[in-house]
Amino acid sequence: MAIRPIRLFGDPVLRRPAQEVEHFDAELRQLVTDLTDTMLEAPGAGLAAPQIGVGLRVFTYNVHGEVGHLVNPSLELSDDTQDGAEGCLSLPELTYDCLRALSVIARGFDMHGEPVTIHGSDLLARAIQHETDHLDGILFIDRLDEAARKAAMKEIRESEWFGLERPTVRISPHATGGFGR
Repeated sequence: MAIRPIRLFGDPVLRRPAQEVEHFDAELRQLVTDLTDTMLEAPGAGLAAPQIGVGLRVFTYNVHGEVGHLVNPSLELSDDTQDGAEGCLSLPELTYDCLRALSVIARGFDMHGEPVTIHGSDLLARAIQHETDHLDGILFIDRLDEAARKAAMKEIRESEWFGLERPTVRISPHATGGFGR
């Protein structure tokens, strides 16, 4: 079990687009294990690699007891939408309504390089979109309307965790160096 520190809002790694995974090796399998363990311990509905300081396109999810992961995701979003409460482990104790697609078809790979397709709706669709946003350097507060985003930023600035010391970014032996592009 490897619980990793979760990066908080303000850490630059959360704003960098993550690099495609090229090597489906033991290091990737360990990353998926660490992401899963950290997400379950937190607990959260999902966790993306940049949230633990690794700039690779990998995330895990835990929705209604279904735990999984996706590597190098691409999403096909429905035209129907849902508006509901959303939070983030990188923005502790912050919850705002956020507009998302109602359903999603997510394609990518598992940690062994096998193709995976996930059909999700409601909370699973929200979690998949939220975590894929992390891989693009986007936080859910970026998707809020102006008034809600302003209120969220005020709440962040007043939080106890804002501005805390950040852990060192992990360096990977892979070509990405542990960072995004």
